Amino acid sequence: MQAMAFPTTLALFCKVVDNCGDIGICWRLARQLQHEHGIAVTLWVDDLVTFQRICPGLDANAASQSMEGVVVRHWTTQELRFTVADVADIVIEFFACDIPENHIAAMARREPRAVWFNLEGLTAEEWVEGCHRLPSRHPRLPLTKHFFFPGFTDKTGGLPCEAGLEARRRQFTGDGEAGAFLGALGLTAEEQQACKVSLFCYPHASVAELFKAWRESSEAVICLVPEGVAGDAVEAFLGRPAQAGAVATQGRLTVRVLPFLPQPDYDKLLWSCDVNFVRGEDSFVRAQWAERPFVWHIYPQEKNLHHVKLRAFIGRYAEDLDALAAFSLAWNDAQDGCADWPALWRSLQAERPQILARAEVWRTKMQENGDLASNLLKFAREIEAENRENKV
Repeated sequence: MQAMAFPTTLALFCKVVDNCGDIGICWRLARQLQHEHGIAVTLWVDDLVTFQRICPGLDANAASQSMEGVVVRHWTTQELRFTVADVADIVIEFFACDIPENHIAAMARREPRAVWFNLEGLTAEEWVEGCHRLPSRHPRLPLTKHFFFPGFTDKTGGLPCEAGLEARRRQFTGDGEAGAFLGALGLTAEEQQACKVSLFCYPHASVAELFKAWRESSEAVICLVPEGVAGDAVEAFLGRPAQAGAVATQGRLTVRVLPFLPQPDYDKLLWSCDVNFVRGEDSFVRAQWAERPFVWHIYPQEKNLHHVKLRAFIGRYAEDLDALAAFSLAWNDAQDGCADWPALWRSLQAERPQILARAEVWRTKMQENGDLASNLLKFAREIEAENRENKV
């Protein structure tokens, strides 16, 4: 009887730290591995309530359930018990989360050994090229974990991107579907002709100051913000609770509060807007595939280490896009002095043609690096083949 091709099973462990960002990345990866590669995926998540925001059909109280072909398990404690039969061909811990010791012990008893990855966070820093695919021996057990870095060069694991994404985007934008989509979100025909901005940021962003600049802008701005994002600034602007469906206009600015959208609809929102403000990692990557101007709000770290990551990305993406670079630094409090938001916005708008041209070139370049899921599986098969050879 011929053995089944490696791998057939995969377990992905995710602890939700960055609100929806962490689970957003893992959910996209899990679905792609199942749908495109036929792998039986189990996704372990510690926070199902947050997960439910981007996956409305999820039962936040279920210990185990199947969603779009992926088994979703609630990771409630580090004391969960595992047997050898529970260990998948590939085990992924996302962003150095500590998977249960019982699971690691079961991995050590399994034959053949599982391929074990630490899937790291995304950064444009050059040092990741030297750390990508590096092995790390367990201090006590006969196990080796490999580091796998997503990234922006062919010396990294690439970016998450499912097959057919670009074709779907082109169909959506080319067939005039954006109008119907925006209309379903409540935008009038007049609002759809204005400058449309999606806003997804962390609570400390200078949203109130940006709103003031937009109120006094020379052109109308329609700001579309998910419920629960920038709550204080949005409620102050609205003069009432920032619930989905709420809308208000002051000066040249109209703010509309949207329900938290499932991932496919969030993609459509990015495709429909003229400028996208995104945060963390998942929406940041999707904005790059959207081929629209975007401003990244990076997840804050101690000692402003996130500013190093921000500048590294700006150096790759916006080195000669002065307005985008200046706006991005100001948005992340990475520049000296008070930001002149009206001037920064005017400059960003004036630079939009150049940004659009860069976005198209960038998307093509990123596609040439291959997608994260395929690159990860290719490396896993290399490790498995080496393990088999060493056993002979």
